[in-house]
Amino acid sequence: MNEDRLTRAALHAFAELNRPLFEGELRTLVDLPSVSSDPERIRDIRLCAEAAVDLFLRHGGSAELLETSGNPLVLGRFDADPGFPTVTVYNHLDVQPANEPEWTTNPFHMEIQGDTYLGRGTTDDKGPALTAFFGALAAREAQVPLNIHFLWELEEEIGSPSFREGLERNREALRTSAVIVSDTIWITRGRPSTPAGLRGLAGFRLTLETARHDLHSGVVGGAARNPLAELITAVADMLDGPTGRVKIPHFYREVVPPSGKERREWDRSGFTVEQFKQDHHLLTLRTDRARKVMKRVWARPTMEVHGVVGGYTGPGIKTAVPARAEVKMSCRLVPGMDVETTLNRIRKFLASHHPDVEFHAEHGLAPFMGRVTGPCAEAVKAAYAFGFGIPCCFTREGGSIGAVSTMEEVLGCQVSFLGLSLPSHGYHAPNENYDWEQAAGGMAAFSHFFMTMSSTL
Repeated sequence: MNEDRLTRAALHAFAELNRPLFEGELRTLVDLPSVSSDPERIRDIRLCAEAAVDLFLRHGGSAELLETSGNPLVLGRFDADPGFPTVTVYNHLDVQPANEPEWTTNPFHMEIQGDTYLGRGTTDDKGPALTAFFGALAAREAQVPLNIHFLWELEEEIGSPSFREGLERNREALRTSAVIVSDTIWITRGRPSTPAGLRGLAGFRLTLETARHDLHSGVVGGAARNPLAELITAVADMLDGPTGRVKIPHFYREVVPPSGKERREWDRSGFTVEQFKQDHHLLTLRTDRARKVMKRVWARPTMEVHGVVGGYTGPGIKTAVPARAEVKMSCRLVPGMDVETTLNRIRKFLASHHPDVEFHAEHGLAPFMGRVTGPCAEAVKAAYAFGFGIPCCFTREGGSIGAVSTMEEVLGCQVSFLGLSLPSHGYHAPNENYDWEQAAGGMAAFSHFFMTMSSTL
């Protein structure tokens, strides 16, 4: 191993030398609209997967598509020696839709503005994926005694429905000593943070039909049932809107409060309510106390209403009683909670209080509790300190990555996190972006992580 190539100065020079190449490769991926939720984008999904395979081949690695019943997985490899340990980096290349009117640039044509890269997928998750990729190139140039593999998914944004199947079918090819995930968000710039836990997700829809078609309210109003009003009542019976408290019996039964050690770690994470509101363009919050906000986002389950469908939504008012209505909802679950148990509690409550309402379970993702001690955690802390000059804090993350618990179960190895995105980068938001500061620091961090793991495993 040539340690001279792994100094801060050497890796800074590597990043600057390869910046035009990094930006070109990122543009190639971002310009492919790999929106997994849109059936009309299935060809773009395939093109993105093929572009990822080509990326590895161009840079001296090997790669293949692992077919599933859904979108393929990409397995890329930089193998050094069969006798060396293997670390696998997980990212996803599918993206959210980009139909918000607030976009100021073409979301599927990456634009560079100084040190900022604008476009859908730049930070979630194509930019971090390429950052780890270039970190691996630096490690390979330094002859780090480690096999570095990449597992890139194309269904993460729709709940990874084919991911477990793909892993189980290719278990031998995916054999690894550890997995590192780069799909998480820091609390604030300059203060690295990495999650020790992820919330899970339980999605569902409520529907109610009371007539064959919309009816004149002057003719039937007062006698006809209004499905919109009844579904809104059902939601109010389940959820206290102003406080966010869920009123389903036993909903919080398995929730374990964060420990004192966790809360102290959160306190030094750099979190502020003001910055949180600014980063997410929030006008008001349910509480302005920092610890309570962190607890609500990271360590408490939620119930949210995402959309109400039914009736007339054009200009003015059309005085009709709708025939049918739908409410789209989900719960975020904390470690200790179970998707099916939660959905069954909601289903039982509705059957008792609103028996005509039909309950439709959607996709679910298990919550995840990671480790903050041990060799992998120490390698992550050292990598952040090396790449960004300050050790990381272990917090939690309010989002969900269904692939994480699946990888631990199927591959039988520990999963850790080395995320690079910032709240201001706009995950799932209009004008999503990534920046060179995070990319350059991330390349150094990943190179150092690979070097540390080569002597740890």
